[in-house]
Amino acid sequence: MQIEKLDHVNIRTTQLDNMINWYSHVLGMKTGDRPNFPFPGAWLYSNDTVMVHLIGIDGPEGIGSEAYLKLEHFAFSASGLNEFEARLNELKEEYRRVDLSAVNLVQINIWDPDGNHIHVDFAADE
Repeated sequence: MQIEKLDHVNIRTTQLDNMINWYSHVLGMKTGDRPNFPFPGAWLYSNDTVMVHLIGIDGPEGIGSEAYLKLEHFAFSASGLNEFEARLNELKEEYRRVDLSAVNLVQINIWDPDGNHIHVDFAADE
């Protein structure tokens, strides 16, 4: 068996609408087909590939969320670094750029409305 790529990330949130809007506006994803699960949520796509599953949870601590569930970050590979930085600046979205020339990579670190850390990776020589 060989792992080929990350298929998707599943995120539980008490801010479903805000999260859908953020992933749509900041990362350019679009909502798409999702099975008829008995709970609220959305699947977000880049082109025809589902990337992020959002699950709406309720209550003061979010029924269905584990109190200590933590994920440090997840990452996407992308192209169009200059366009992406321009979009972030236009949206006044905070980000941190890390140039990793030793591995020919530029990371753009961002945080969604729930505080999840995401980095979008670009080839440094693009």
